[in-house]
Amino acid sequence: MSTHRFVLRSAVPSLIALAVASAFPLSSALAAEAAAVAAAVAEQGAEQDASAAGTAAPAARNQLETVIVTAQRRAENIRDVPMSIATVKGDKLDVLTSGAADIRFLSGRTPSVSIESDYGRTFPRFYIRGLGNTDFDLNASQPVGLVMDDIVMENAMLKGFPVFDVDQVEVLRGPQGTLFGRNSPAGVIKFDSAKPVFKTEGYLQLGIGSFSAKTAEGVFNMPVSDTVALRFSGTSQHRDNRVHNTNPTAGKGTQDFEGYGDQAFRLQALVQPNKDFSALFNVHARNYHGNAALFRANIIKKGTNDLVDGFDYGSYASDGINQQDLETKGGSMRLKYTTGDITLHSITGYEKLEFYSRADVDGGYGAAFAPPSGPGYIPFPVETADVLPNHRQFSQEFRAESNYRGPLQWIAGLFYFDESIQIDSISFNSFAPGNPQNANYAVQFQDTKSYAAFGSLNYTVSDQFKVRGGVRYTNDKKDFRASRVQTDGRTDFNLDDTSHNVSWDLSGTYELSKTTNLFGRVATGYRAPSMQGRLDDLTSRPSFAGAEKAVSYELGVKQDLFDRRARLSASVFNYRMKNKQLTAGNGTINMNQLINADKVTGQGIELDFQANLSDEFSMTAGYSYNDTEIKDRNLFVQHCGNNANSAPGSNGSSGCTPTNASPRPGYSSINGNPLPRAPKNQLNFTLKYSTEIGNGEFYAMTDWAYRTSYNFFLYEAPEYTAKKLTEGGVRAAYKWGNGKYEVAAFGRNITDRQVILGAIDFDNLTGIMNEPRTWGGTFKVNF
Repeated sequence: MSTHRFVLRSAVPSLIALAVASAFPLSSALAAEAAAVAAAVAEQGAEQDASAAGTAAPAARNQLETVIVTAQRRAENIRDVPMSIATVKGDKLDVLTSGAADIRFLSGRTPSVSIESDYGRTFPRFYIRGLGNTDFDLNASQPVGLVMDDIVMENAMLKGFPVFDVDQVEVLRGPQGTLFGRNSPAGVIKFDSAKPVFKTEGYLQLGIGSFSAKTAEGVFNMPVSDTVALRFSGTSQHRDNRVHNTNPTAGKGTQDFEGYGDQAFRLQALVQPNKDFSALFNVHARNYHGNAALFRANIIKKGTNDLVDGFDYGSYASDGINQQDLETKGGSMRLKYTTGDITLHSITGYEKLEFYSRADVDGGYGAAFAPPSGPGYIPFPVETADVLPNHRQFSQEFRAESNYRGPLQWIAGLFYFDESIQIDSISFNSFAPGNPQNANYAVQFQDTKSYAAFGSLNYTVSDQFKVRGGVRYTNDKKDFRASRVQTDGRTDFNLDDTSHNVSWDLSGTYELSKTTNLFGRVATGYRAPSMQGRLDDLTSRPSFAGAEKAVSYELGVKQDLFDRRARLSASVFNYRMKNKQLTAGNGTINMNQLINADKVTGQGIELDFQANLSDEFSMTAGYSYNDTEIKDRNLFVQHCGNNANSAPGSNGSSGCTPTNASPRPGYSSINGNPLPRAPKNQLNFTLKYSTEIGNGEFYAMTDWAYRTSYNFFLYEAPEYTAKKLTEGGVRAAYKWGNGKYEVAAFGRNITDRQVILGAIDFDNLTGIMNEPRTWGGTFKVNF
């Protein structure tokens, strides 16, 4: 019996590697990686079988804790969930959020995940496995869903809520169209706040840092009675301006940049009169005042992606205003009732926000036709404001799930989503000389209603083999109106669309041993149609992108190693997107256009590893390889400095040098290009050292992330290709008084690497920089 089991355990990983190589059109290097992982699994499995033949060893020190996730809407051991998942919590989360880092701290810190923003600390754009959306319009949808405390945050302005008092972050890679629904064909990122508990506890943390940064974060949890508990959490973050406006034509009181004030709170009430019923109420709000990302004109050397000589991060010349104000308010009610063998859930959520952002998009002052101007060539002045004066979102989910003993378990539910948005896009300057038109604007109204019914079945075929299948039907309806208002006229447009979709997934888990699971998954995903009406003039028309659909294949292994002192998760994947929604720039002005590509493909591998190396040392590591390709021979996009639309006075001397051939002047073919902002390789690593000193504990932790280059836009140009980037951070702390007190010092981007992370598709090589090096310290008291 044991001999046959050993043969099976040794053969299955190799068979999987062969199946992967034949079923997936992977590169030889990728197939080799898969085979190497499979061989390692087989070898380790053989060692564990040999060990199991003897007397069971006692529990070892420094075993890793079991990670519980809710990726399938149930609390499960991460090893038993048949999909690629990463989690961030505890000390690693504390290190990554040091210095009041916004939600972009997750970028590159787990495999296949990138996050960026043209708006600074607001409007984060998420990418998983290369799939994202570069659209900067305020009604832009994203293929990565963000779920906060079981509520989907649809509008991008809701996705930047500060991260504090969070218990765990889960990254679910691959389509999540069955249990999480629409607009998640790339994956879902889940944030779960720490919940109220029936004891008095809390903490207060104060911090200071570079650029006069000041932070305060606090939590107070208290039981009101035997059945009611309250938990209040809050954060206040402030930083002074760190970039000086050097515009020589500006007067006194010229605005400096990149300071902010960010305050947020969360109040939760848990009502639990008995073991069968609980109600969790959540009220939260955010108030932010600051700047958008700085668009710096002519900072890229033509023909390269190098910064110009003499670049100074701390200076910036602008004749415009850079201002952002964001207020969000929301609440949720989560009810749970167990009756017999069935548990019922009701999840109600409401979100509301107001947003104002005004920025000098041209990245400089003056214009070529209105000197003085600079720095370098400024083709025209572009100062715009985007406003969300009205936004609301309501969602309701009813879900029932089985909890009885037996091989068959199920989940069934209904979901309703209703969102209303008004967007005002204001232009304060014209694009032509001698024609100053102030406060021309476009206005958009978008009403979205979505209905869904979903269900899943889990069946235990044997002690070793489990299968799961799920399906979701979605009905989406959008009503869209757009208008352009100018002193010389007005245009109005009405669009509406109703779409239907069925998403499904099928997965299986095979227990190779008590410490090793193999899994496979096939899943589909769906993103609803998108509309965009940032109208530039009276002749402009709204753009529309039809629904995109994805199918993904995934095989992997999850294994506890070295008597649970280490844990490995490895997967290979392949996906195909049909009618992929893409965002094309105008090439000259601050405009987007939605388009569909016939097909987009992607393939890659993902590795997550963590280990307790000794009593003092622990580590985590992650790696991902993503190979994406746009496949549409008839798709062309405008590139920077498009001659047909260049402003008067343009001499093209500052434009980029696109490399994609095209028979159409001013356009580039994107067939065969990778997706924008999709680095092929990403690597992350943390190392922690801890030891007892005196009556307390000292620990030091460092974290590092590396990624290769990527294209900023759909077309390729050396100027708009991101450099490879390695960034690291460090945190050292001492705890004493049985953990009551902690003092810590931290640093972010400690090598002070300065690179261009993004760009504006204009004719003057305008770039967006990463964050500079910062240092700081915190003091924390727990009670």
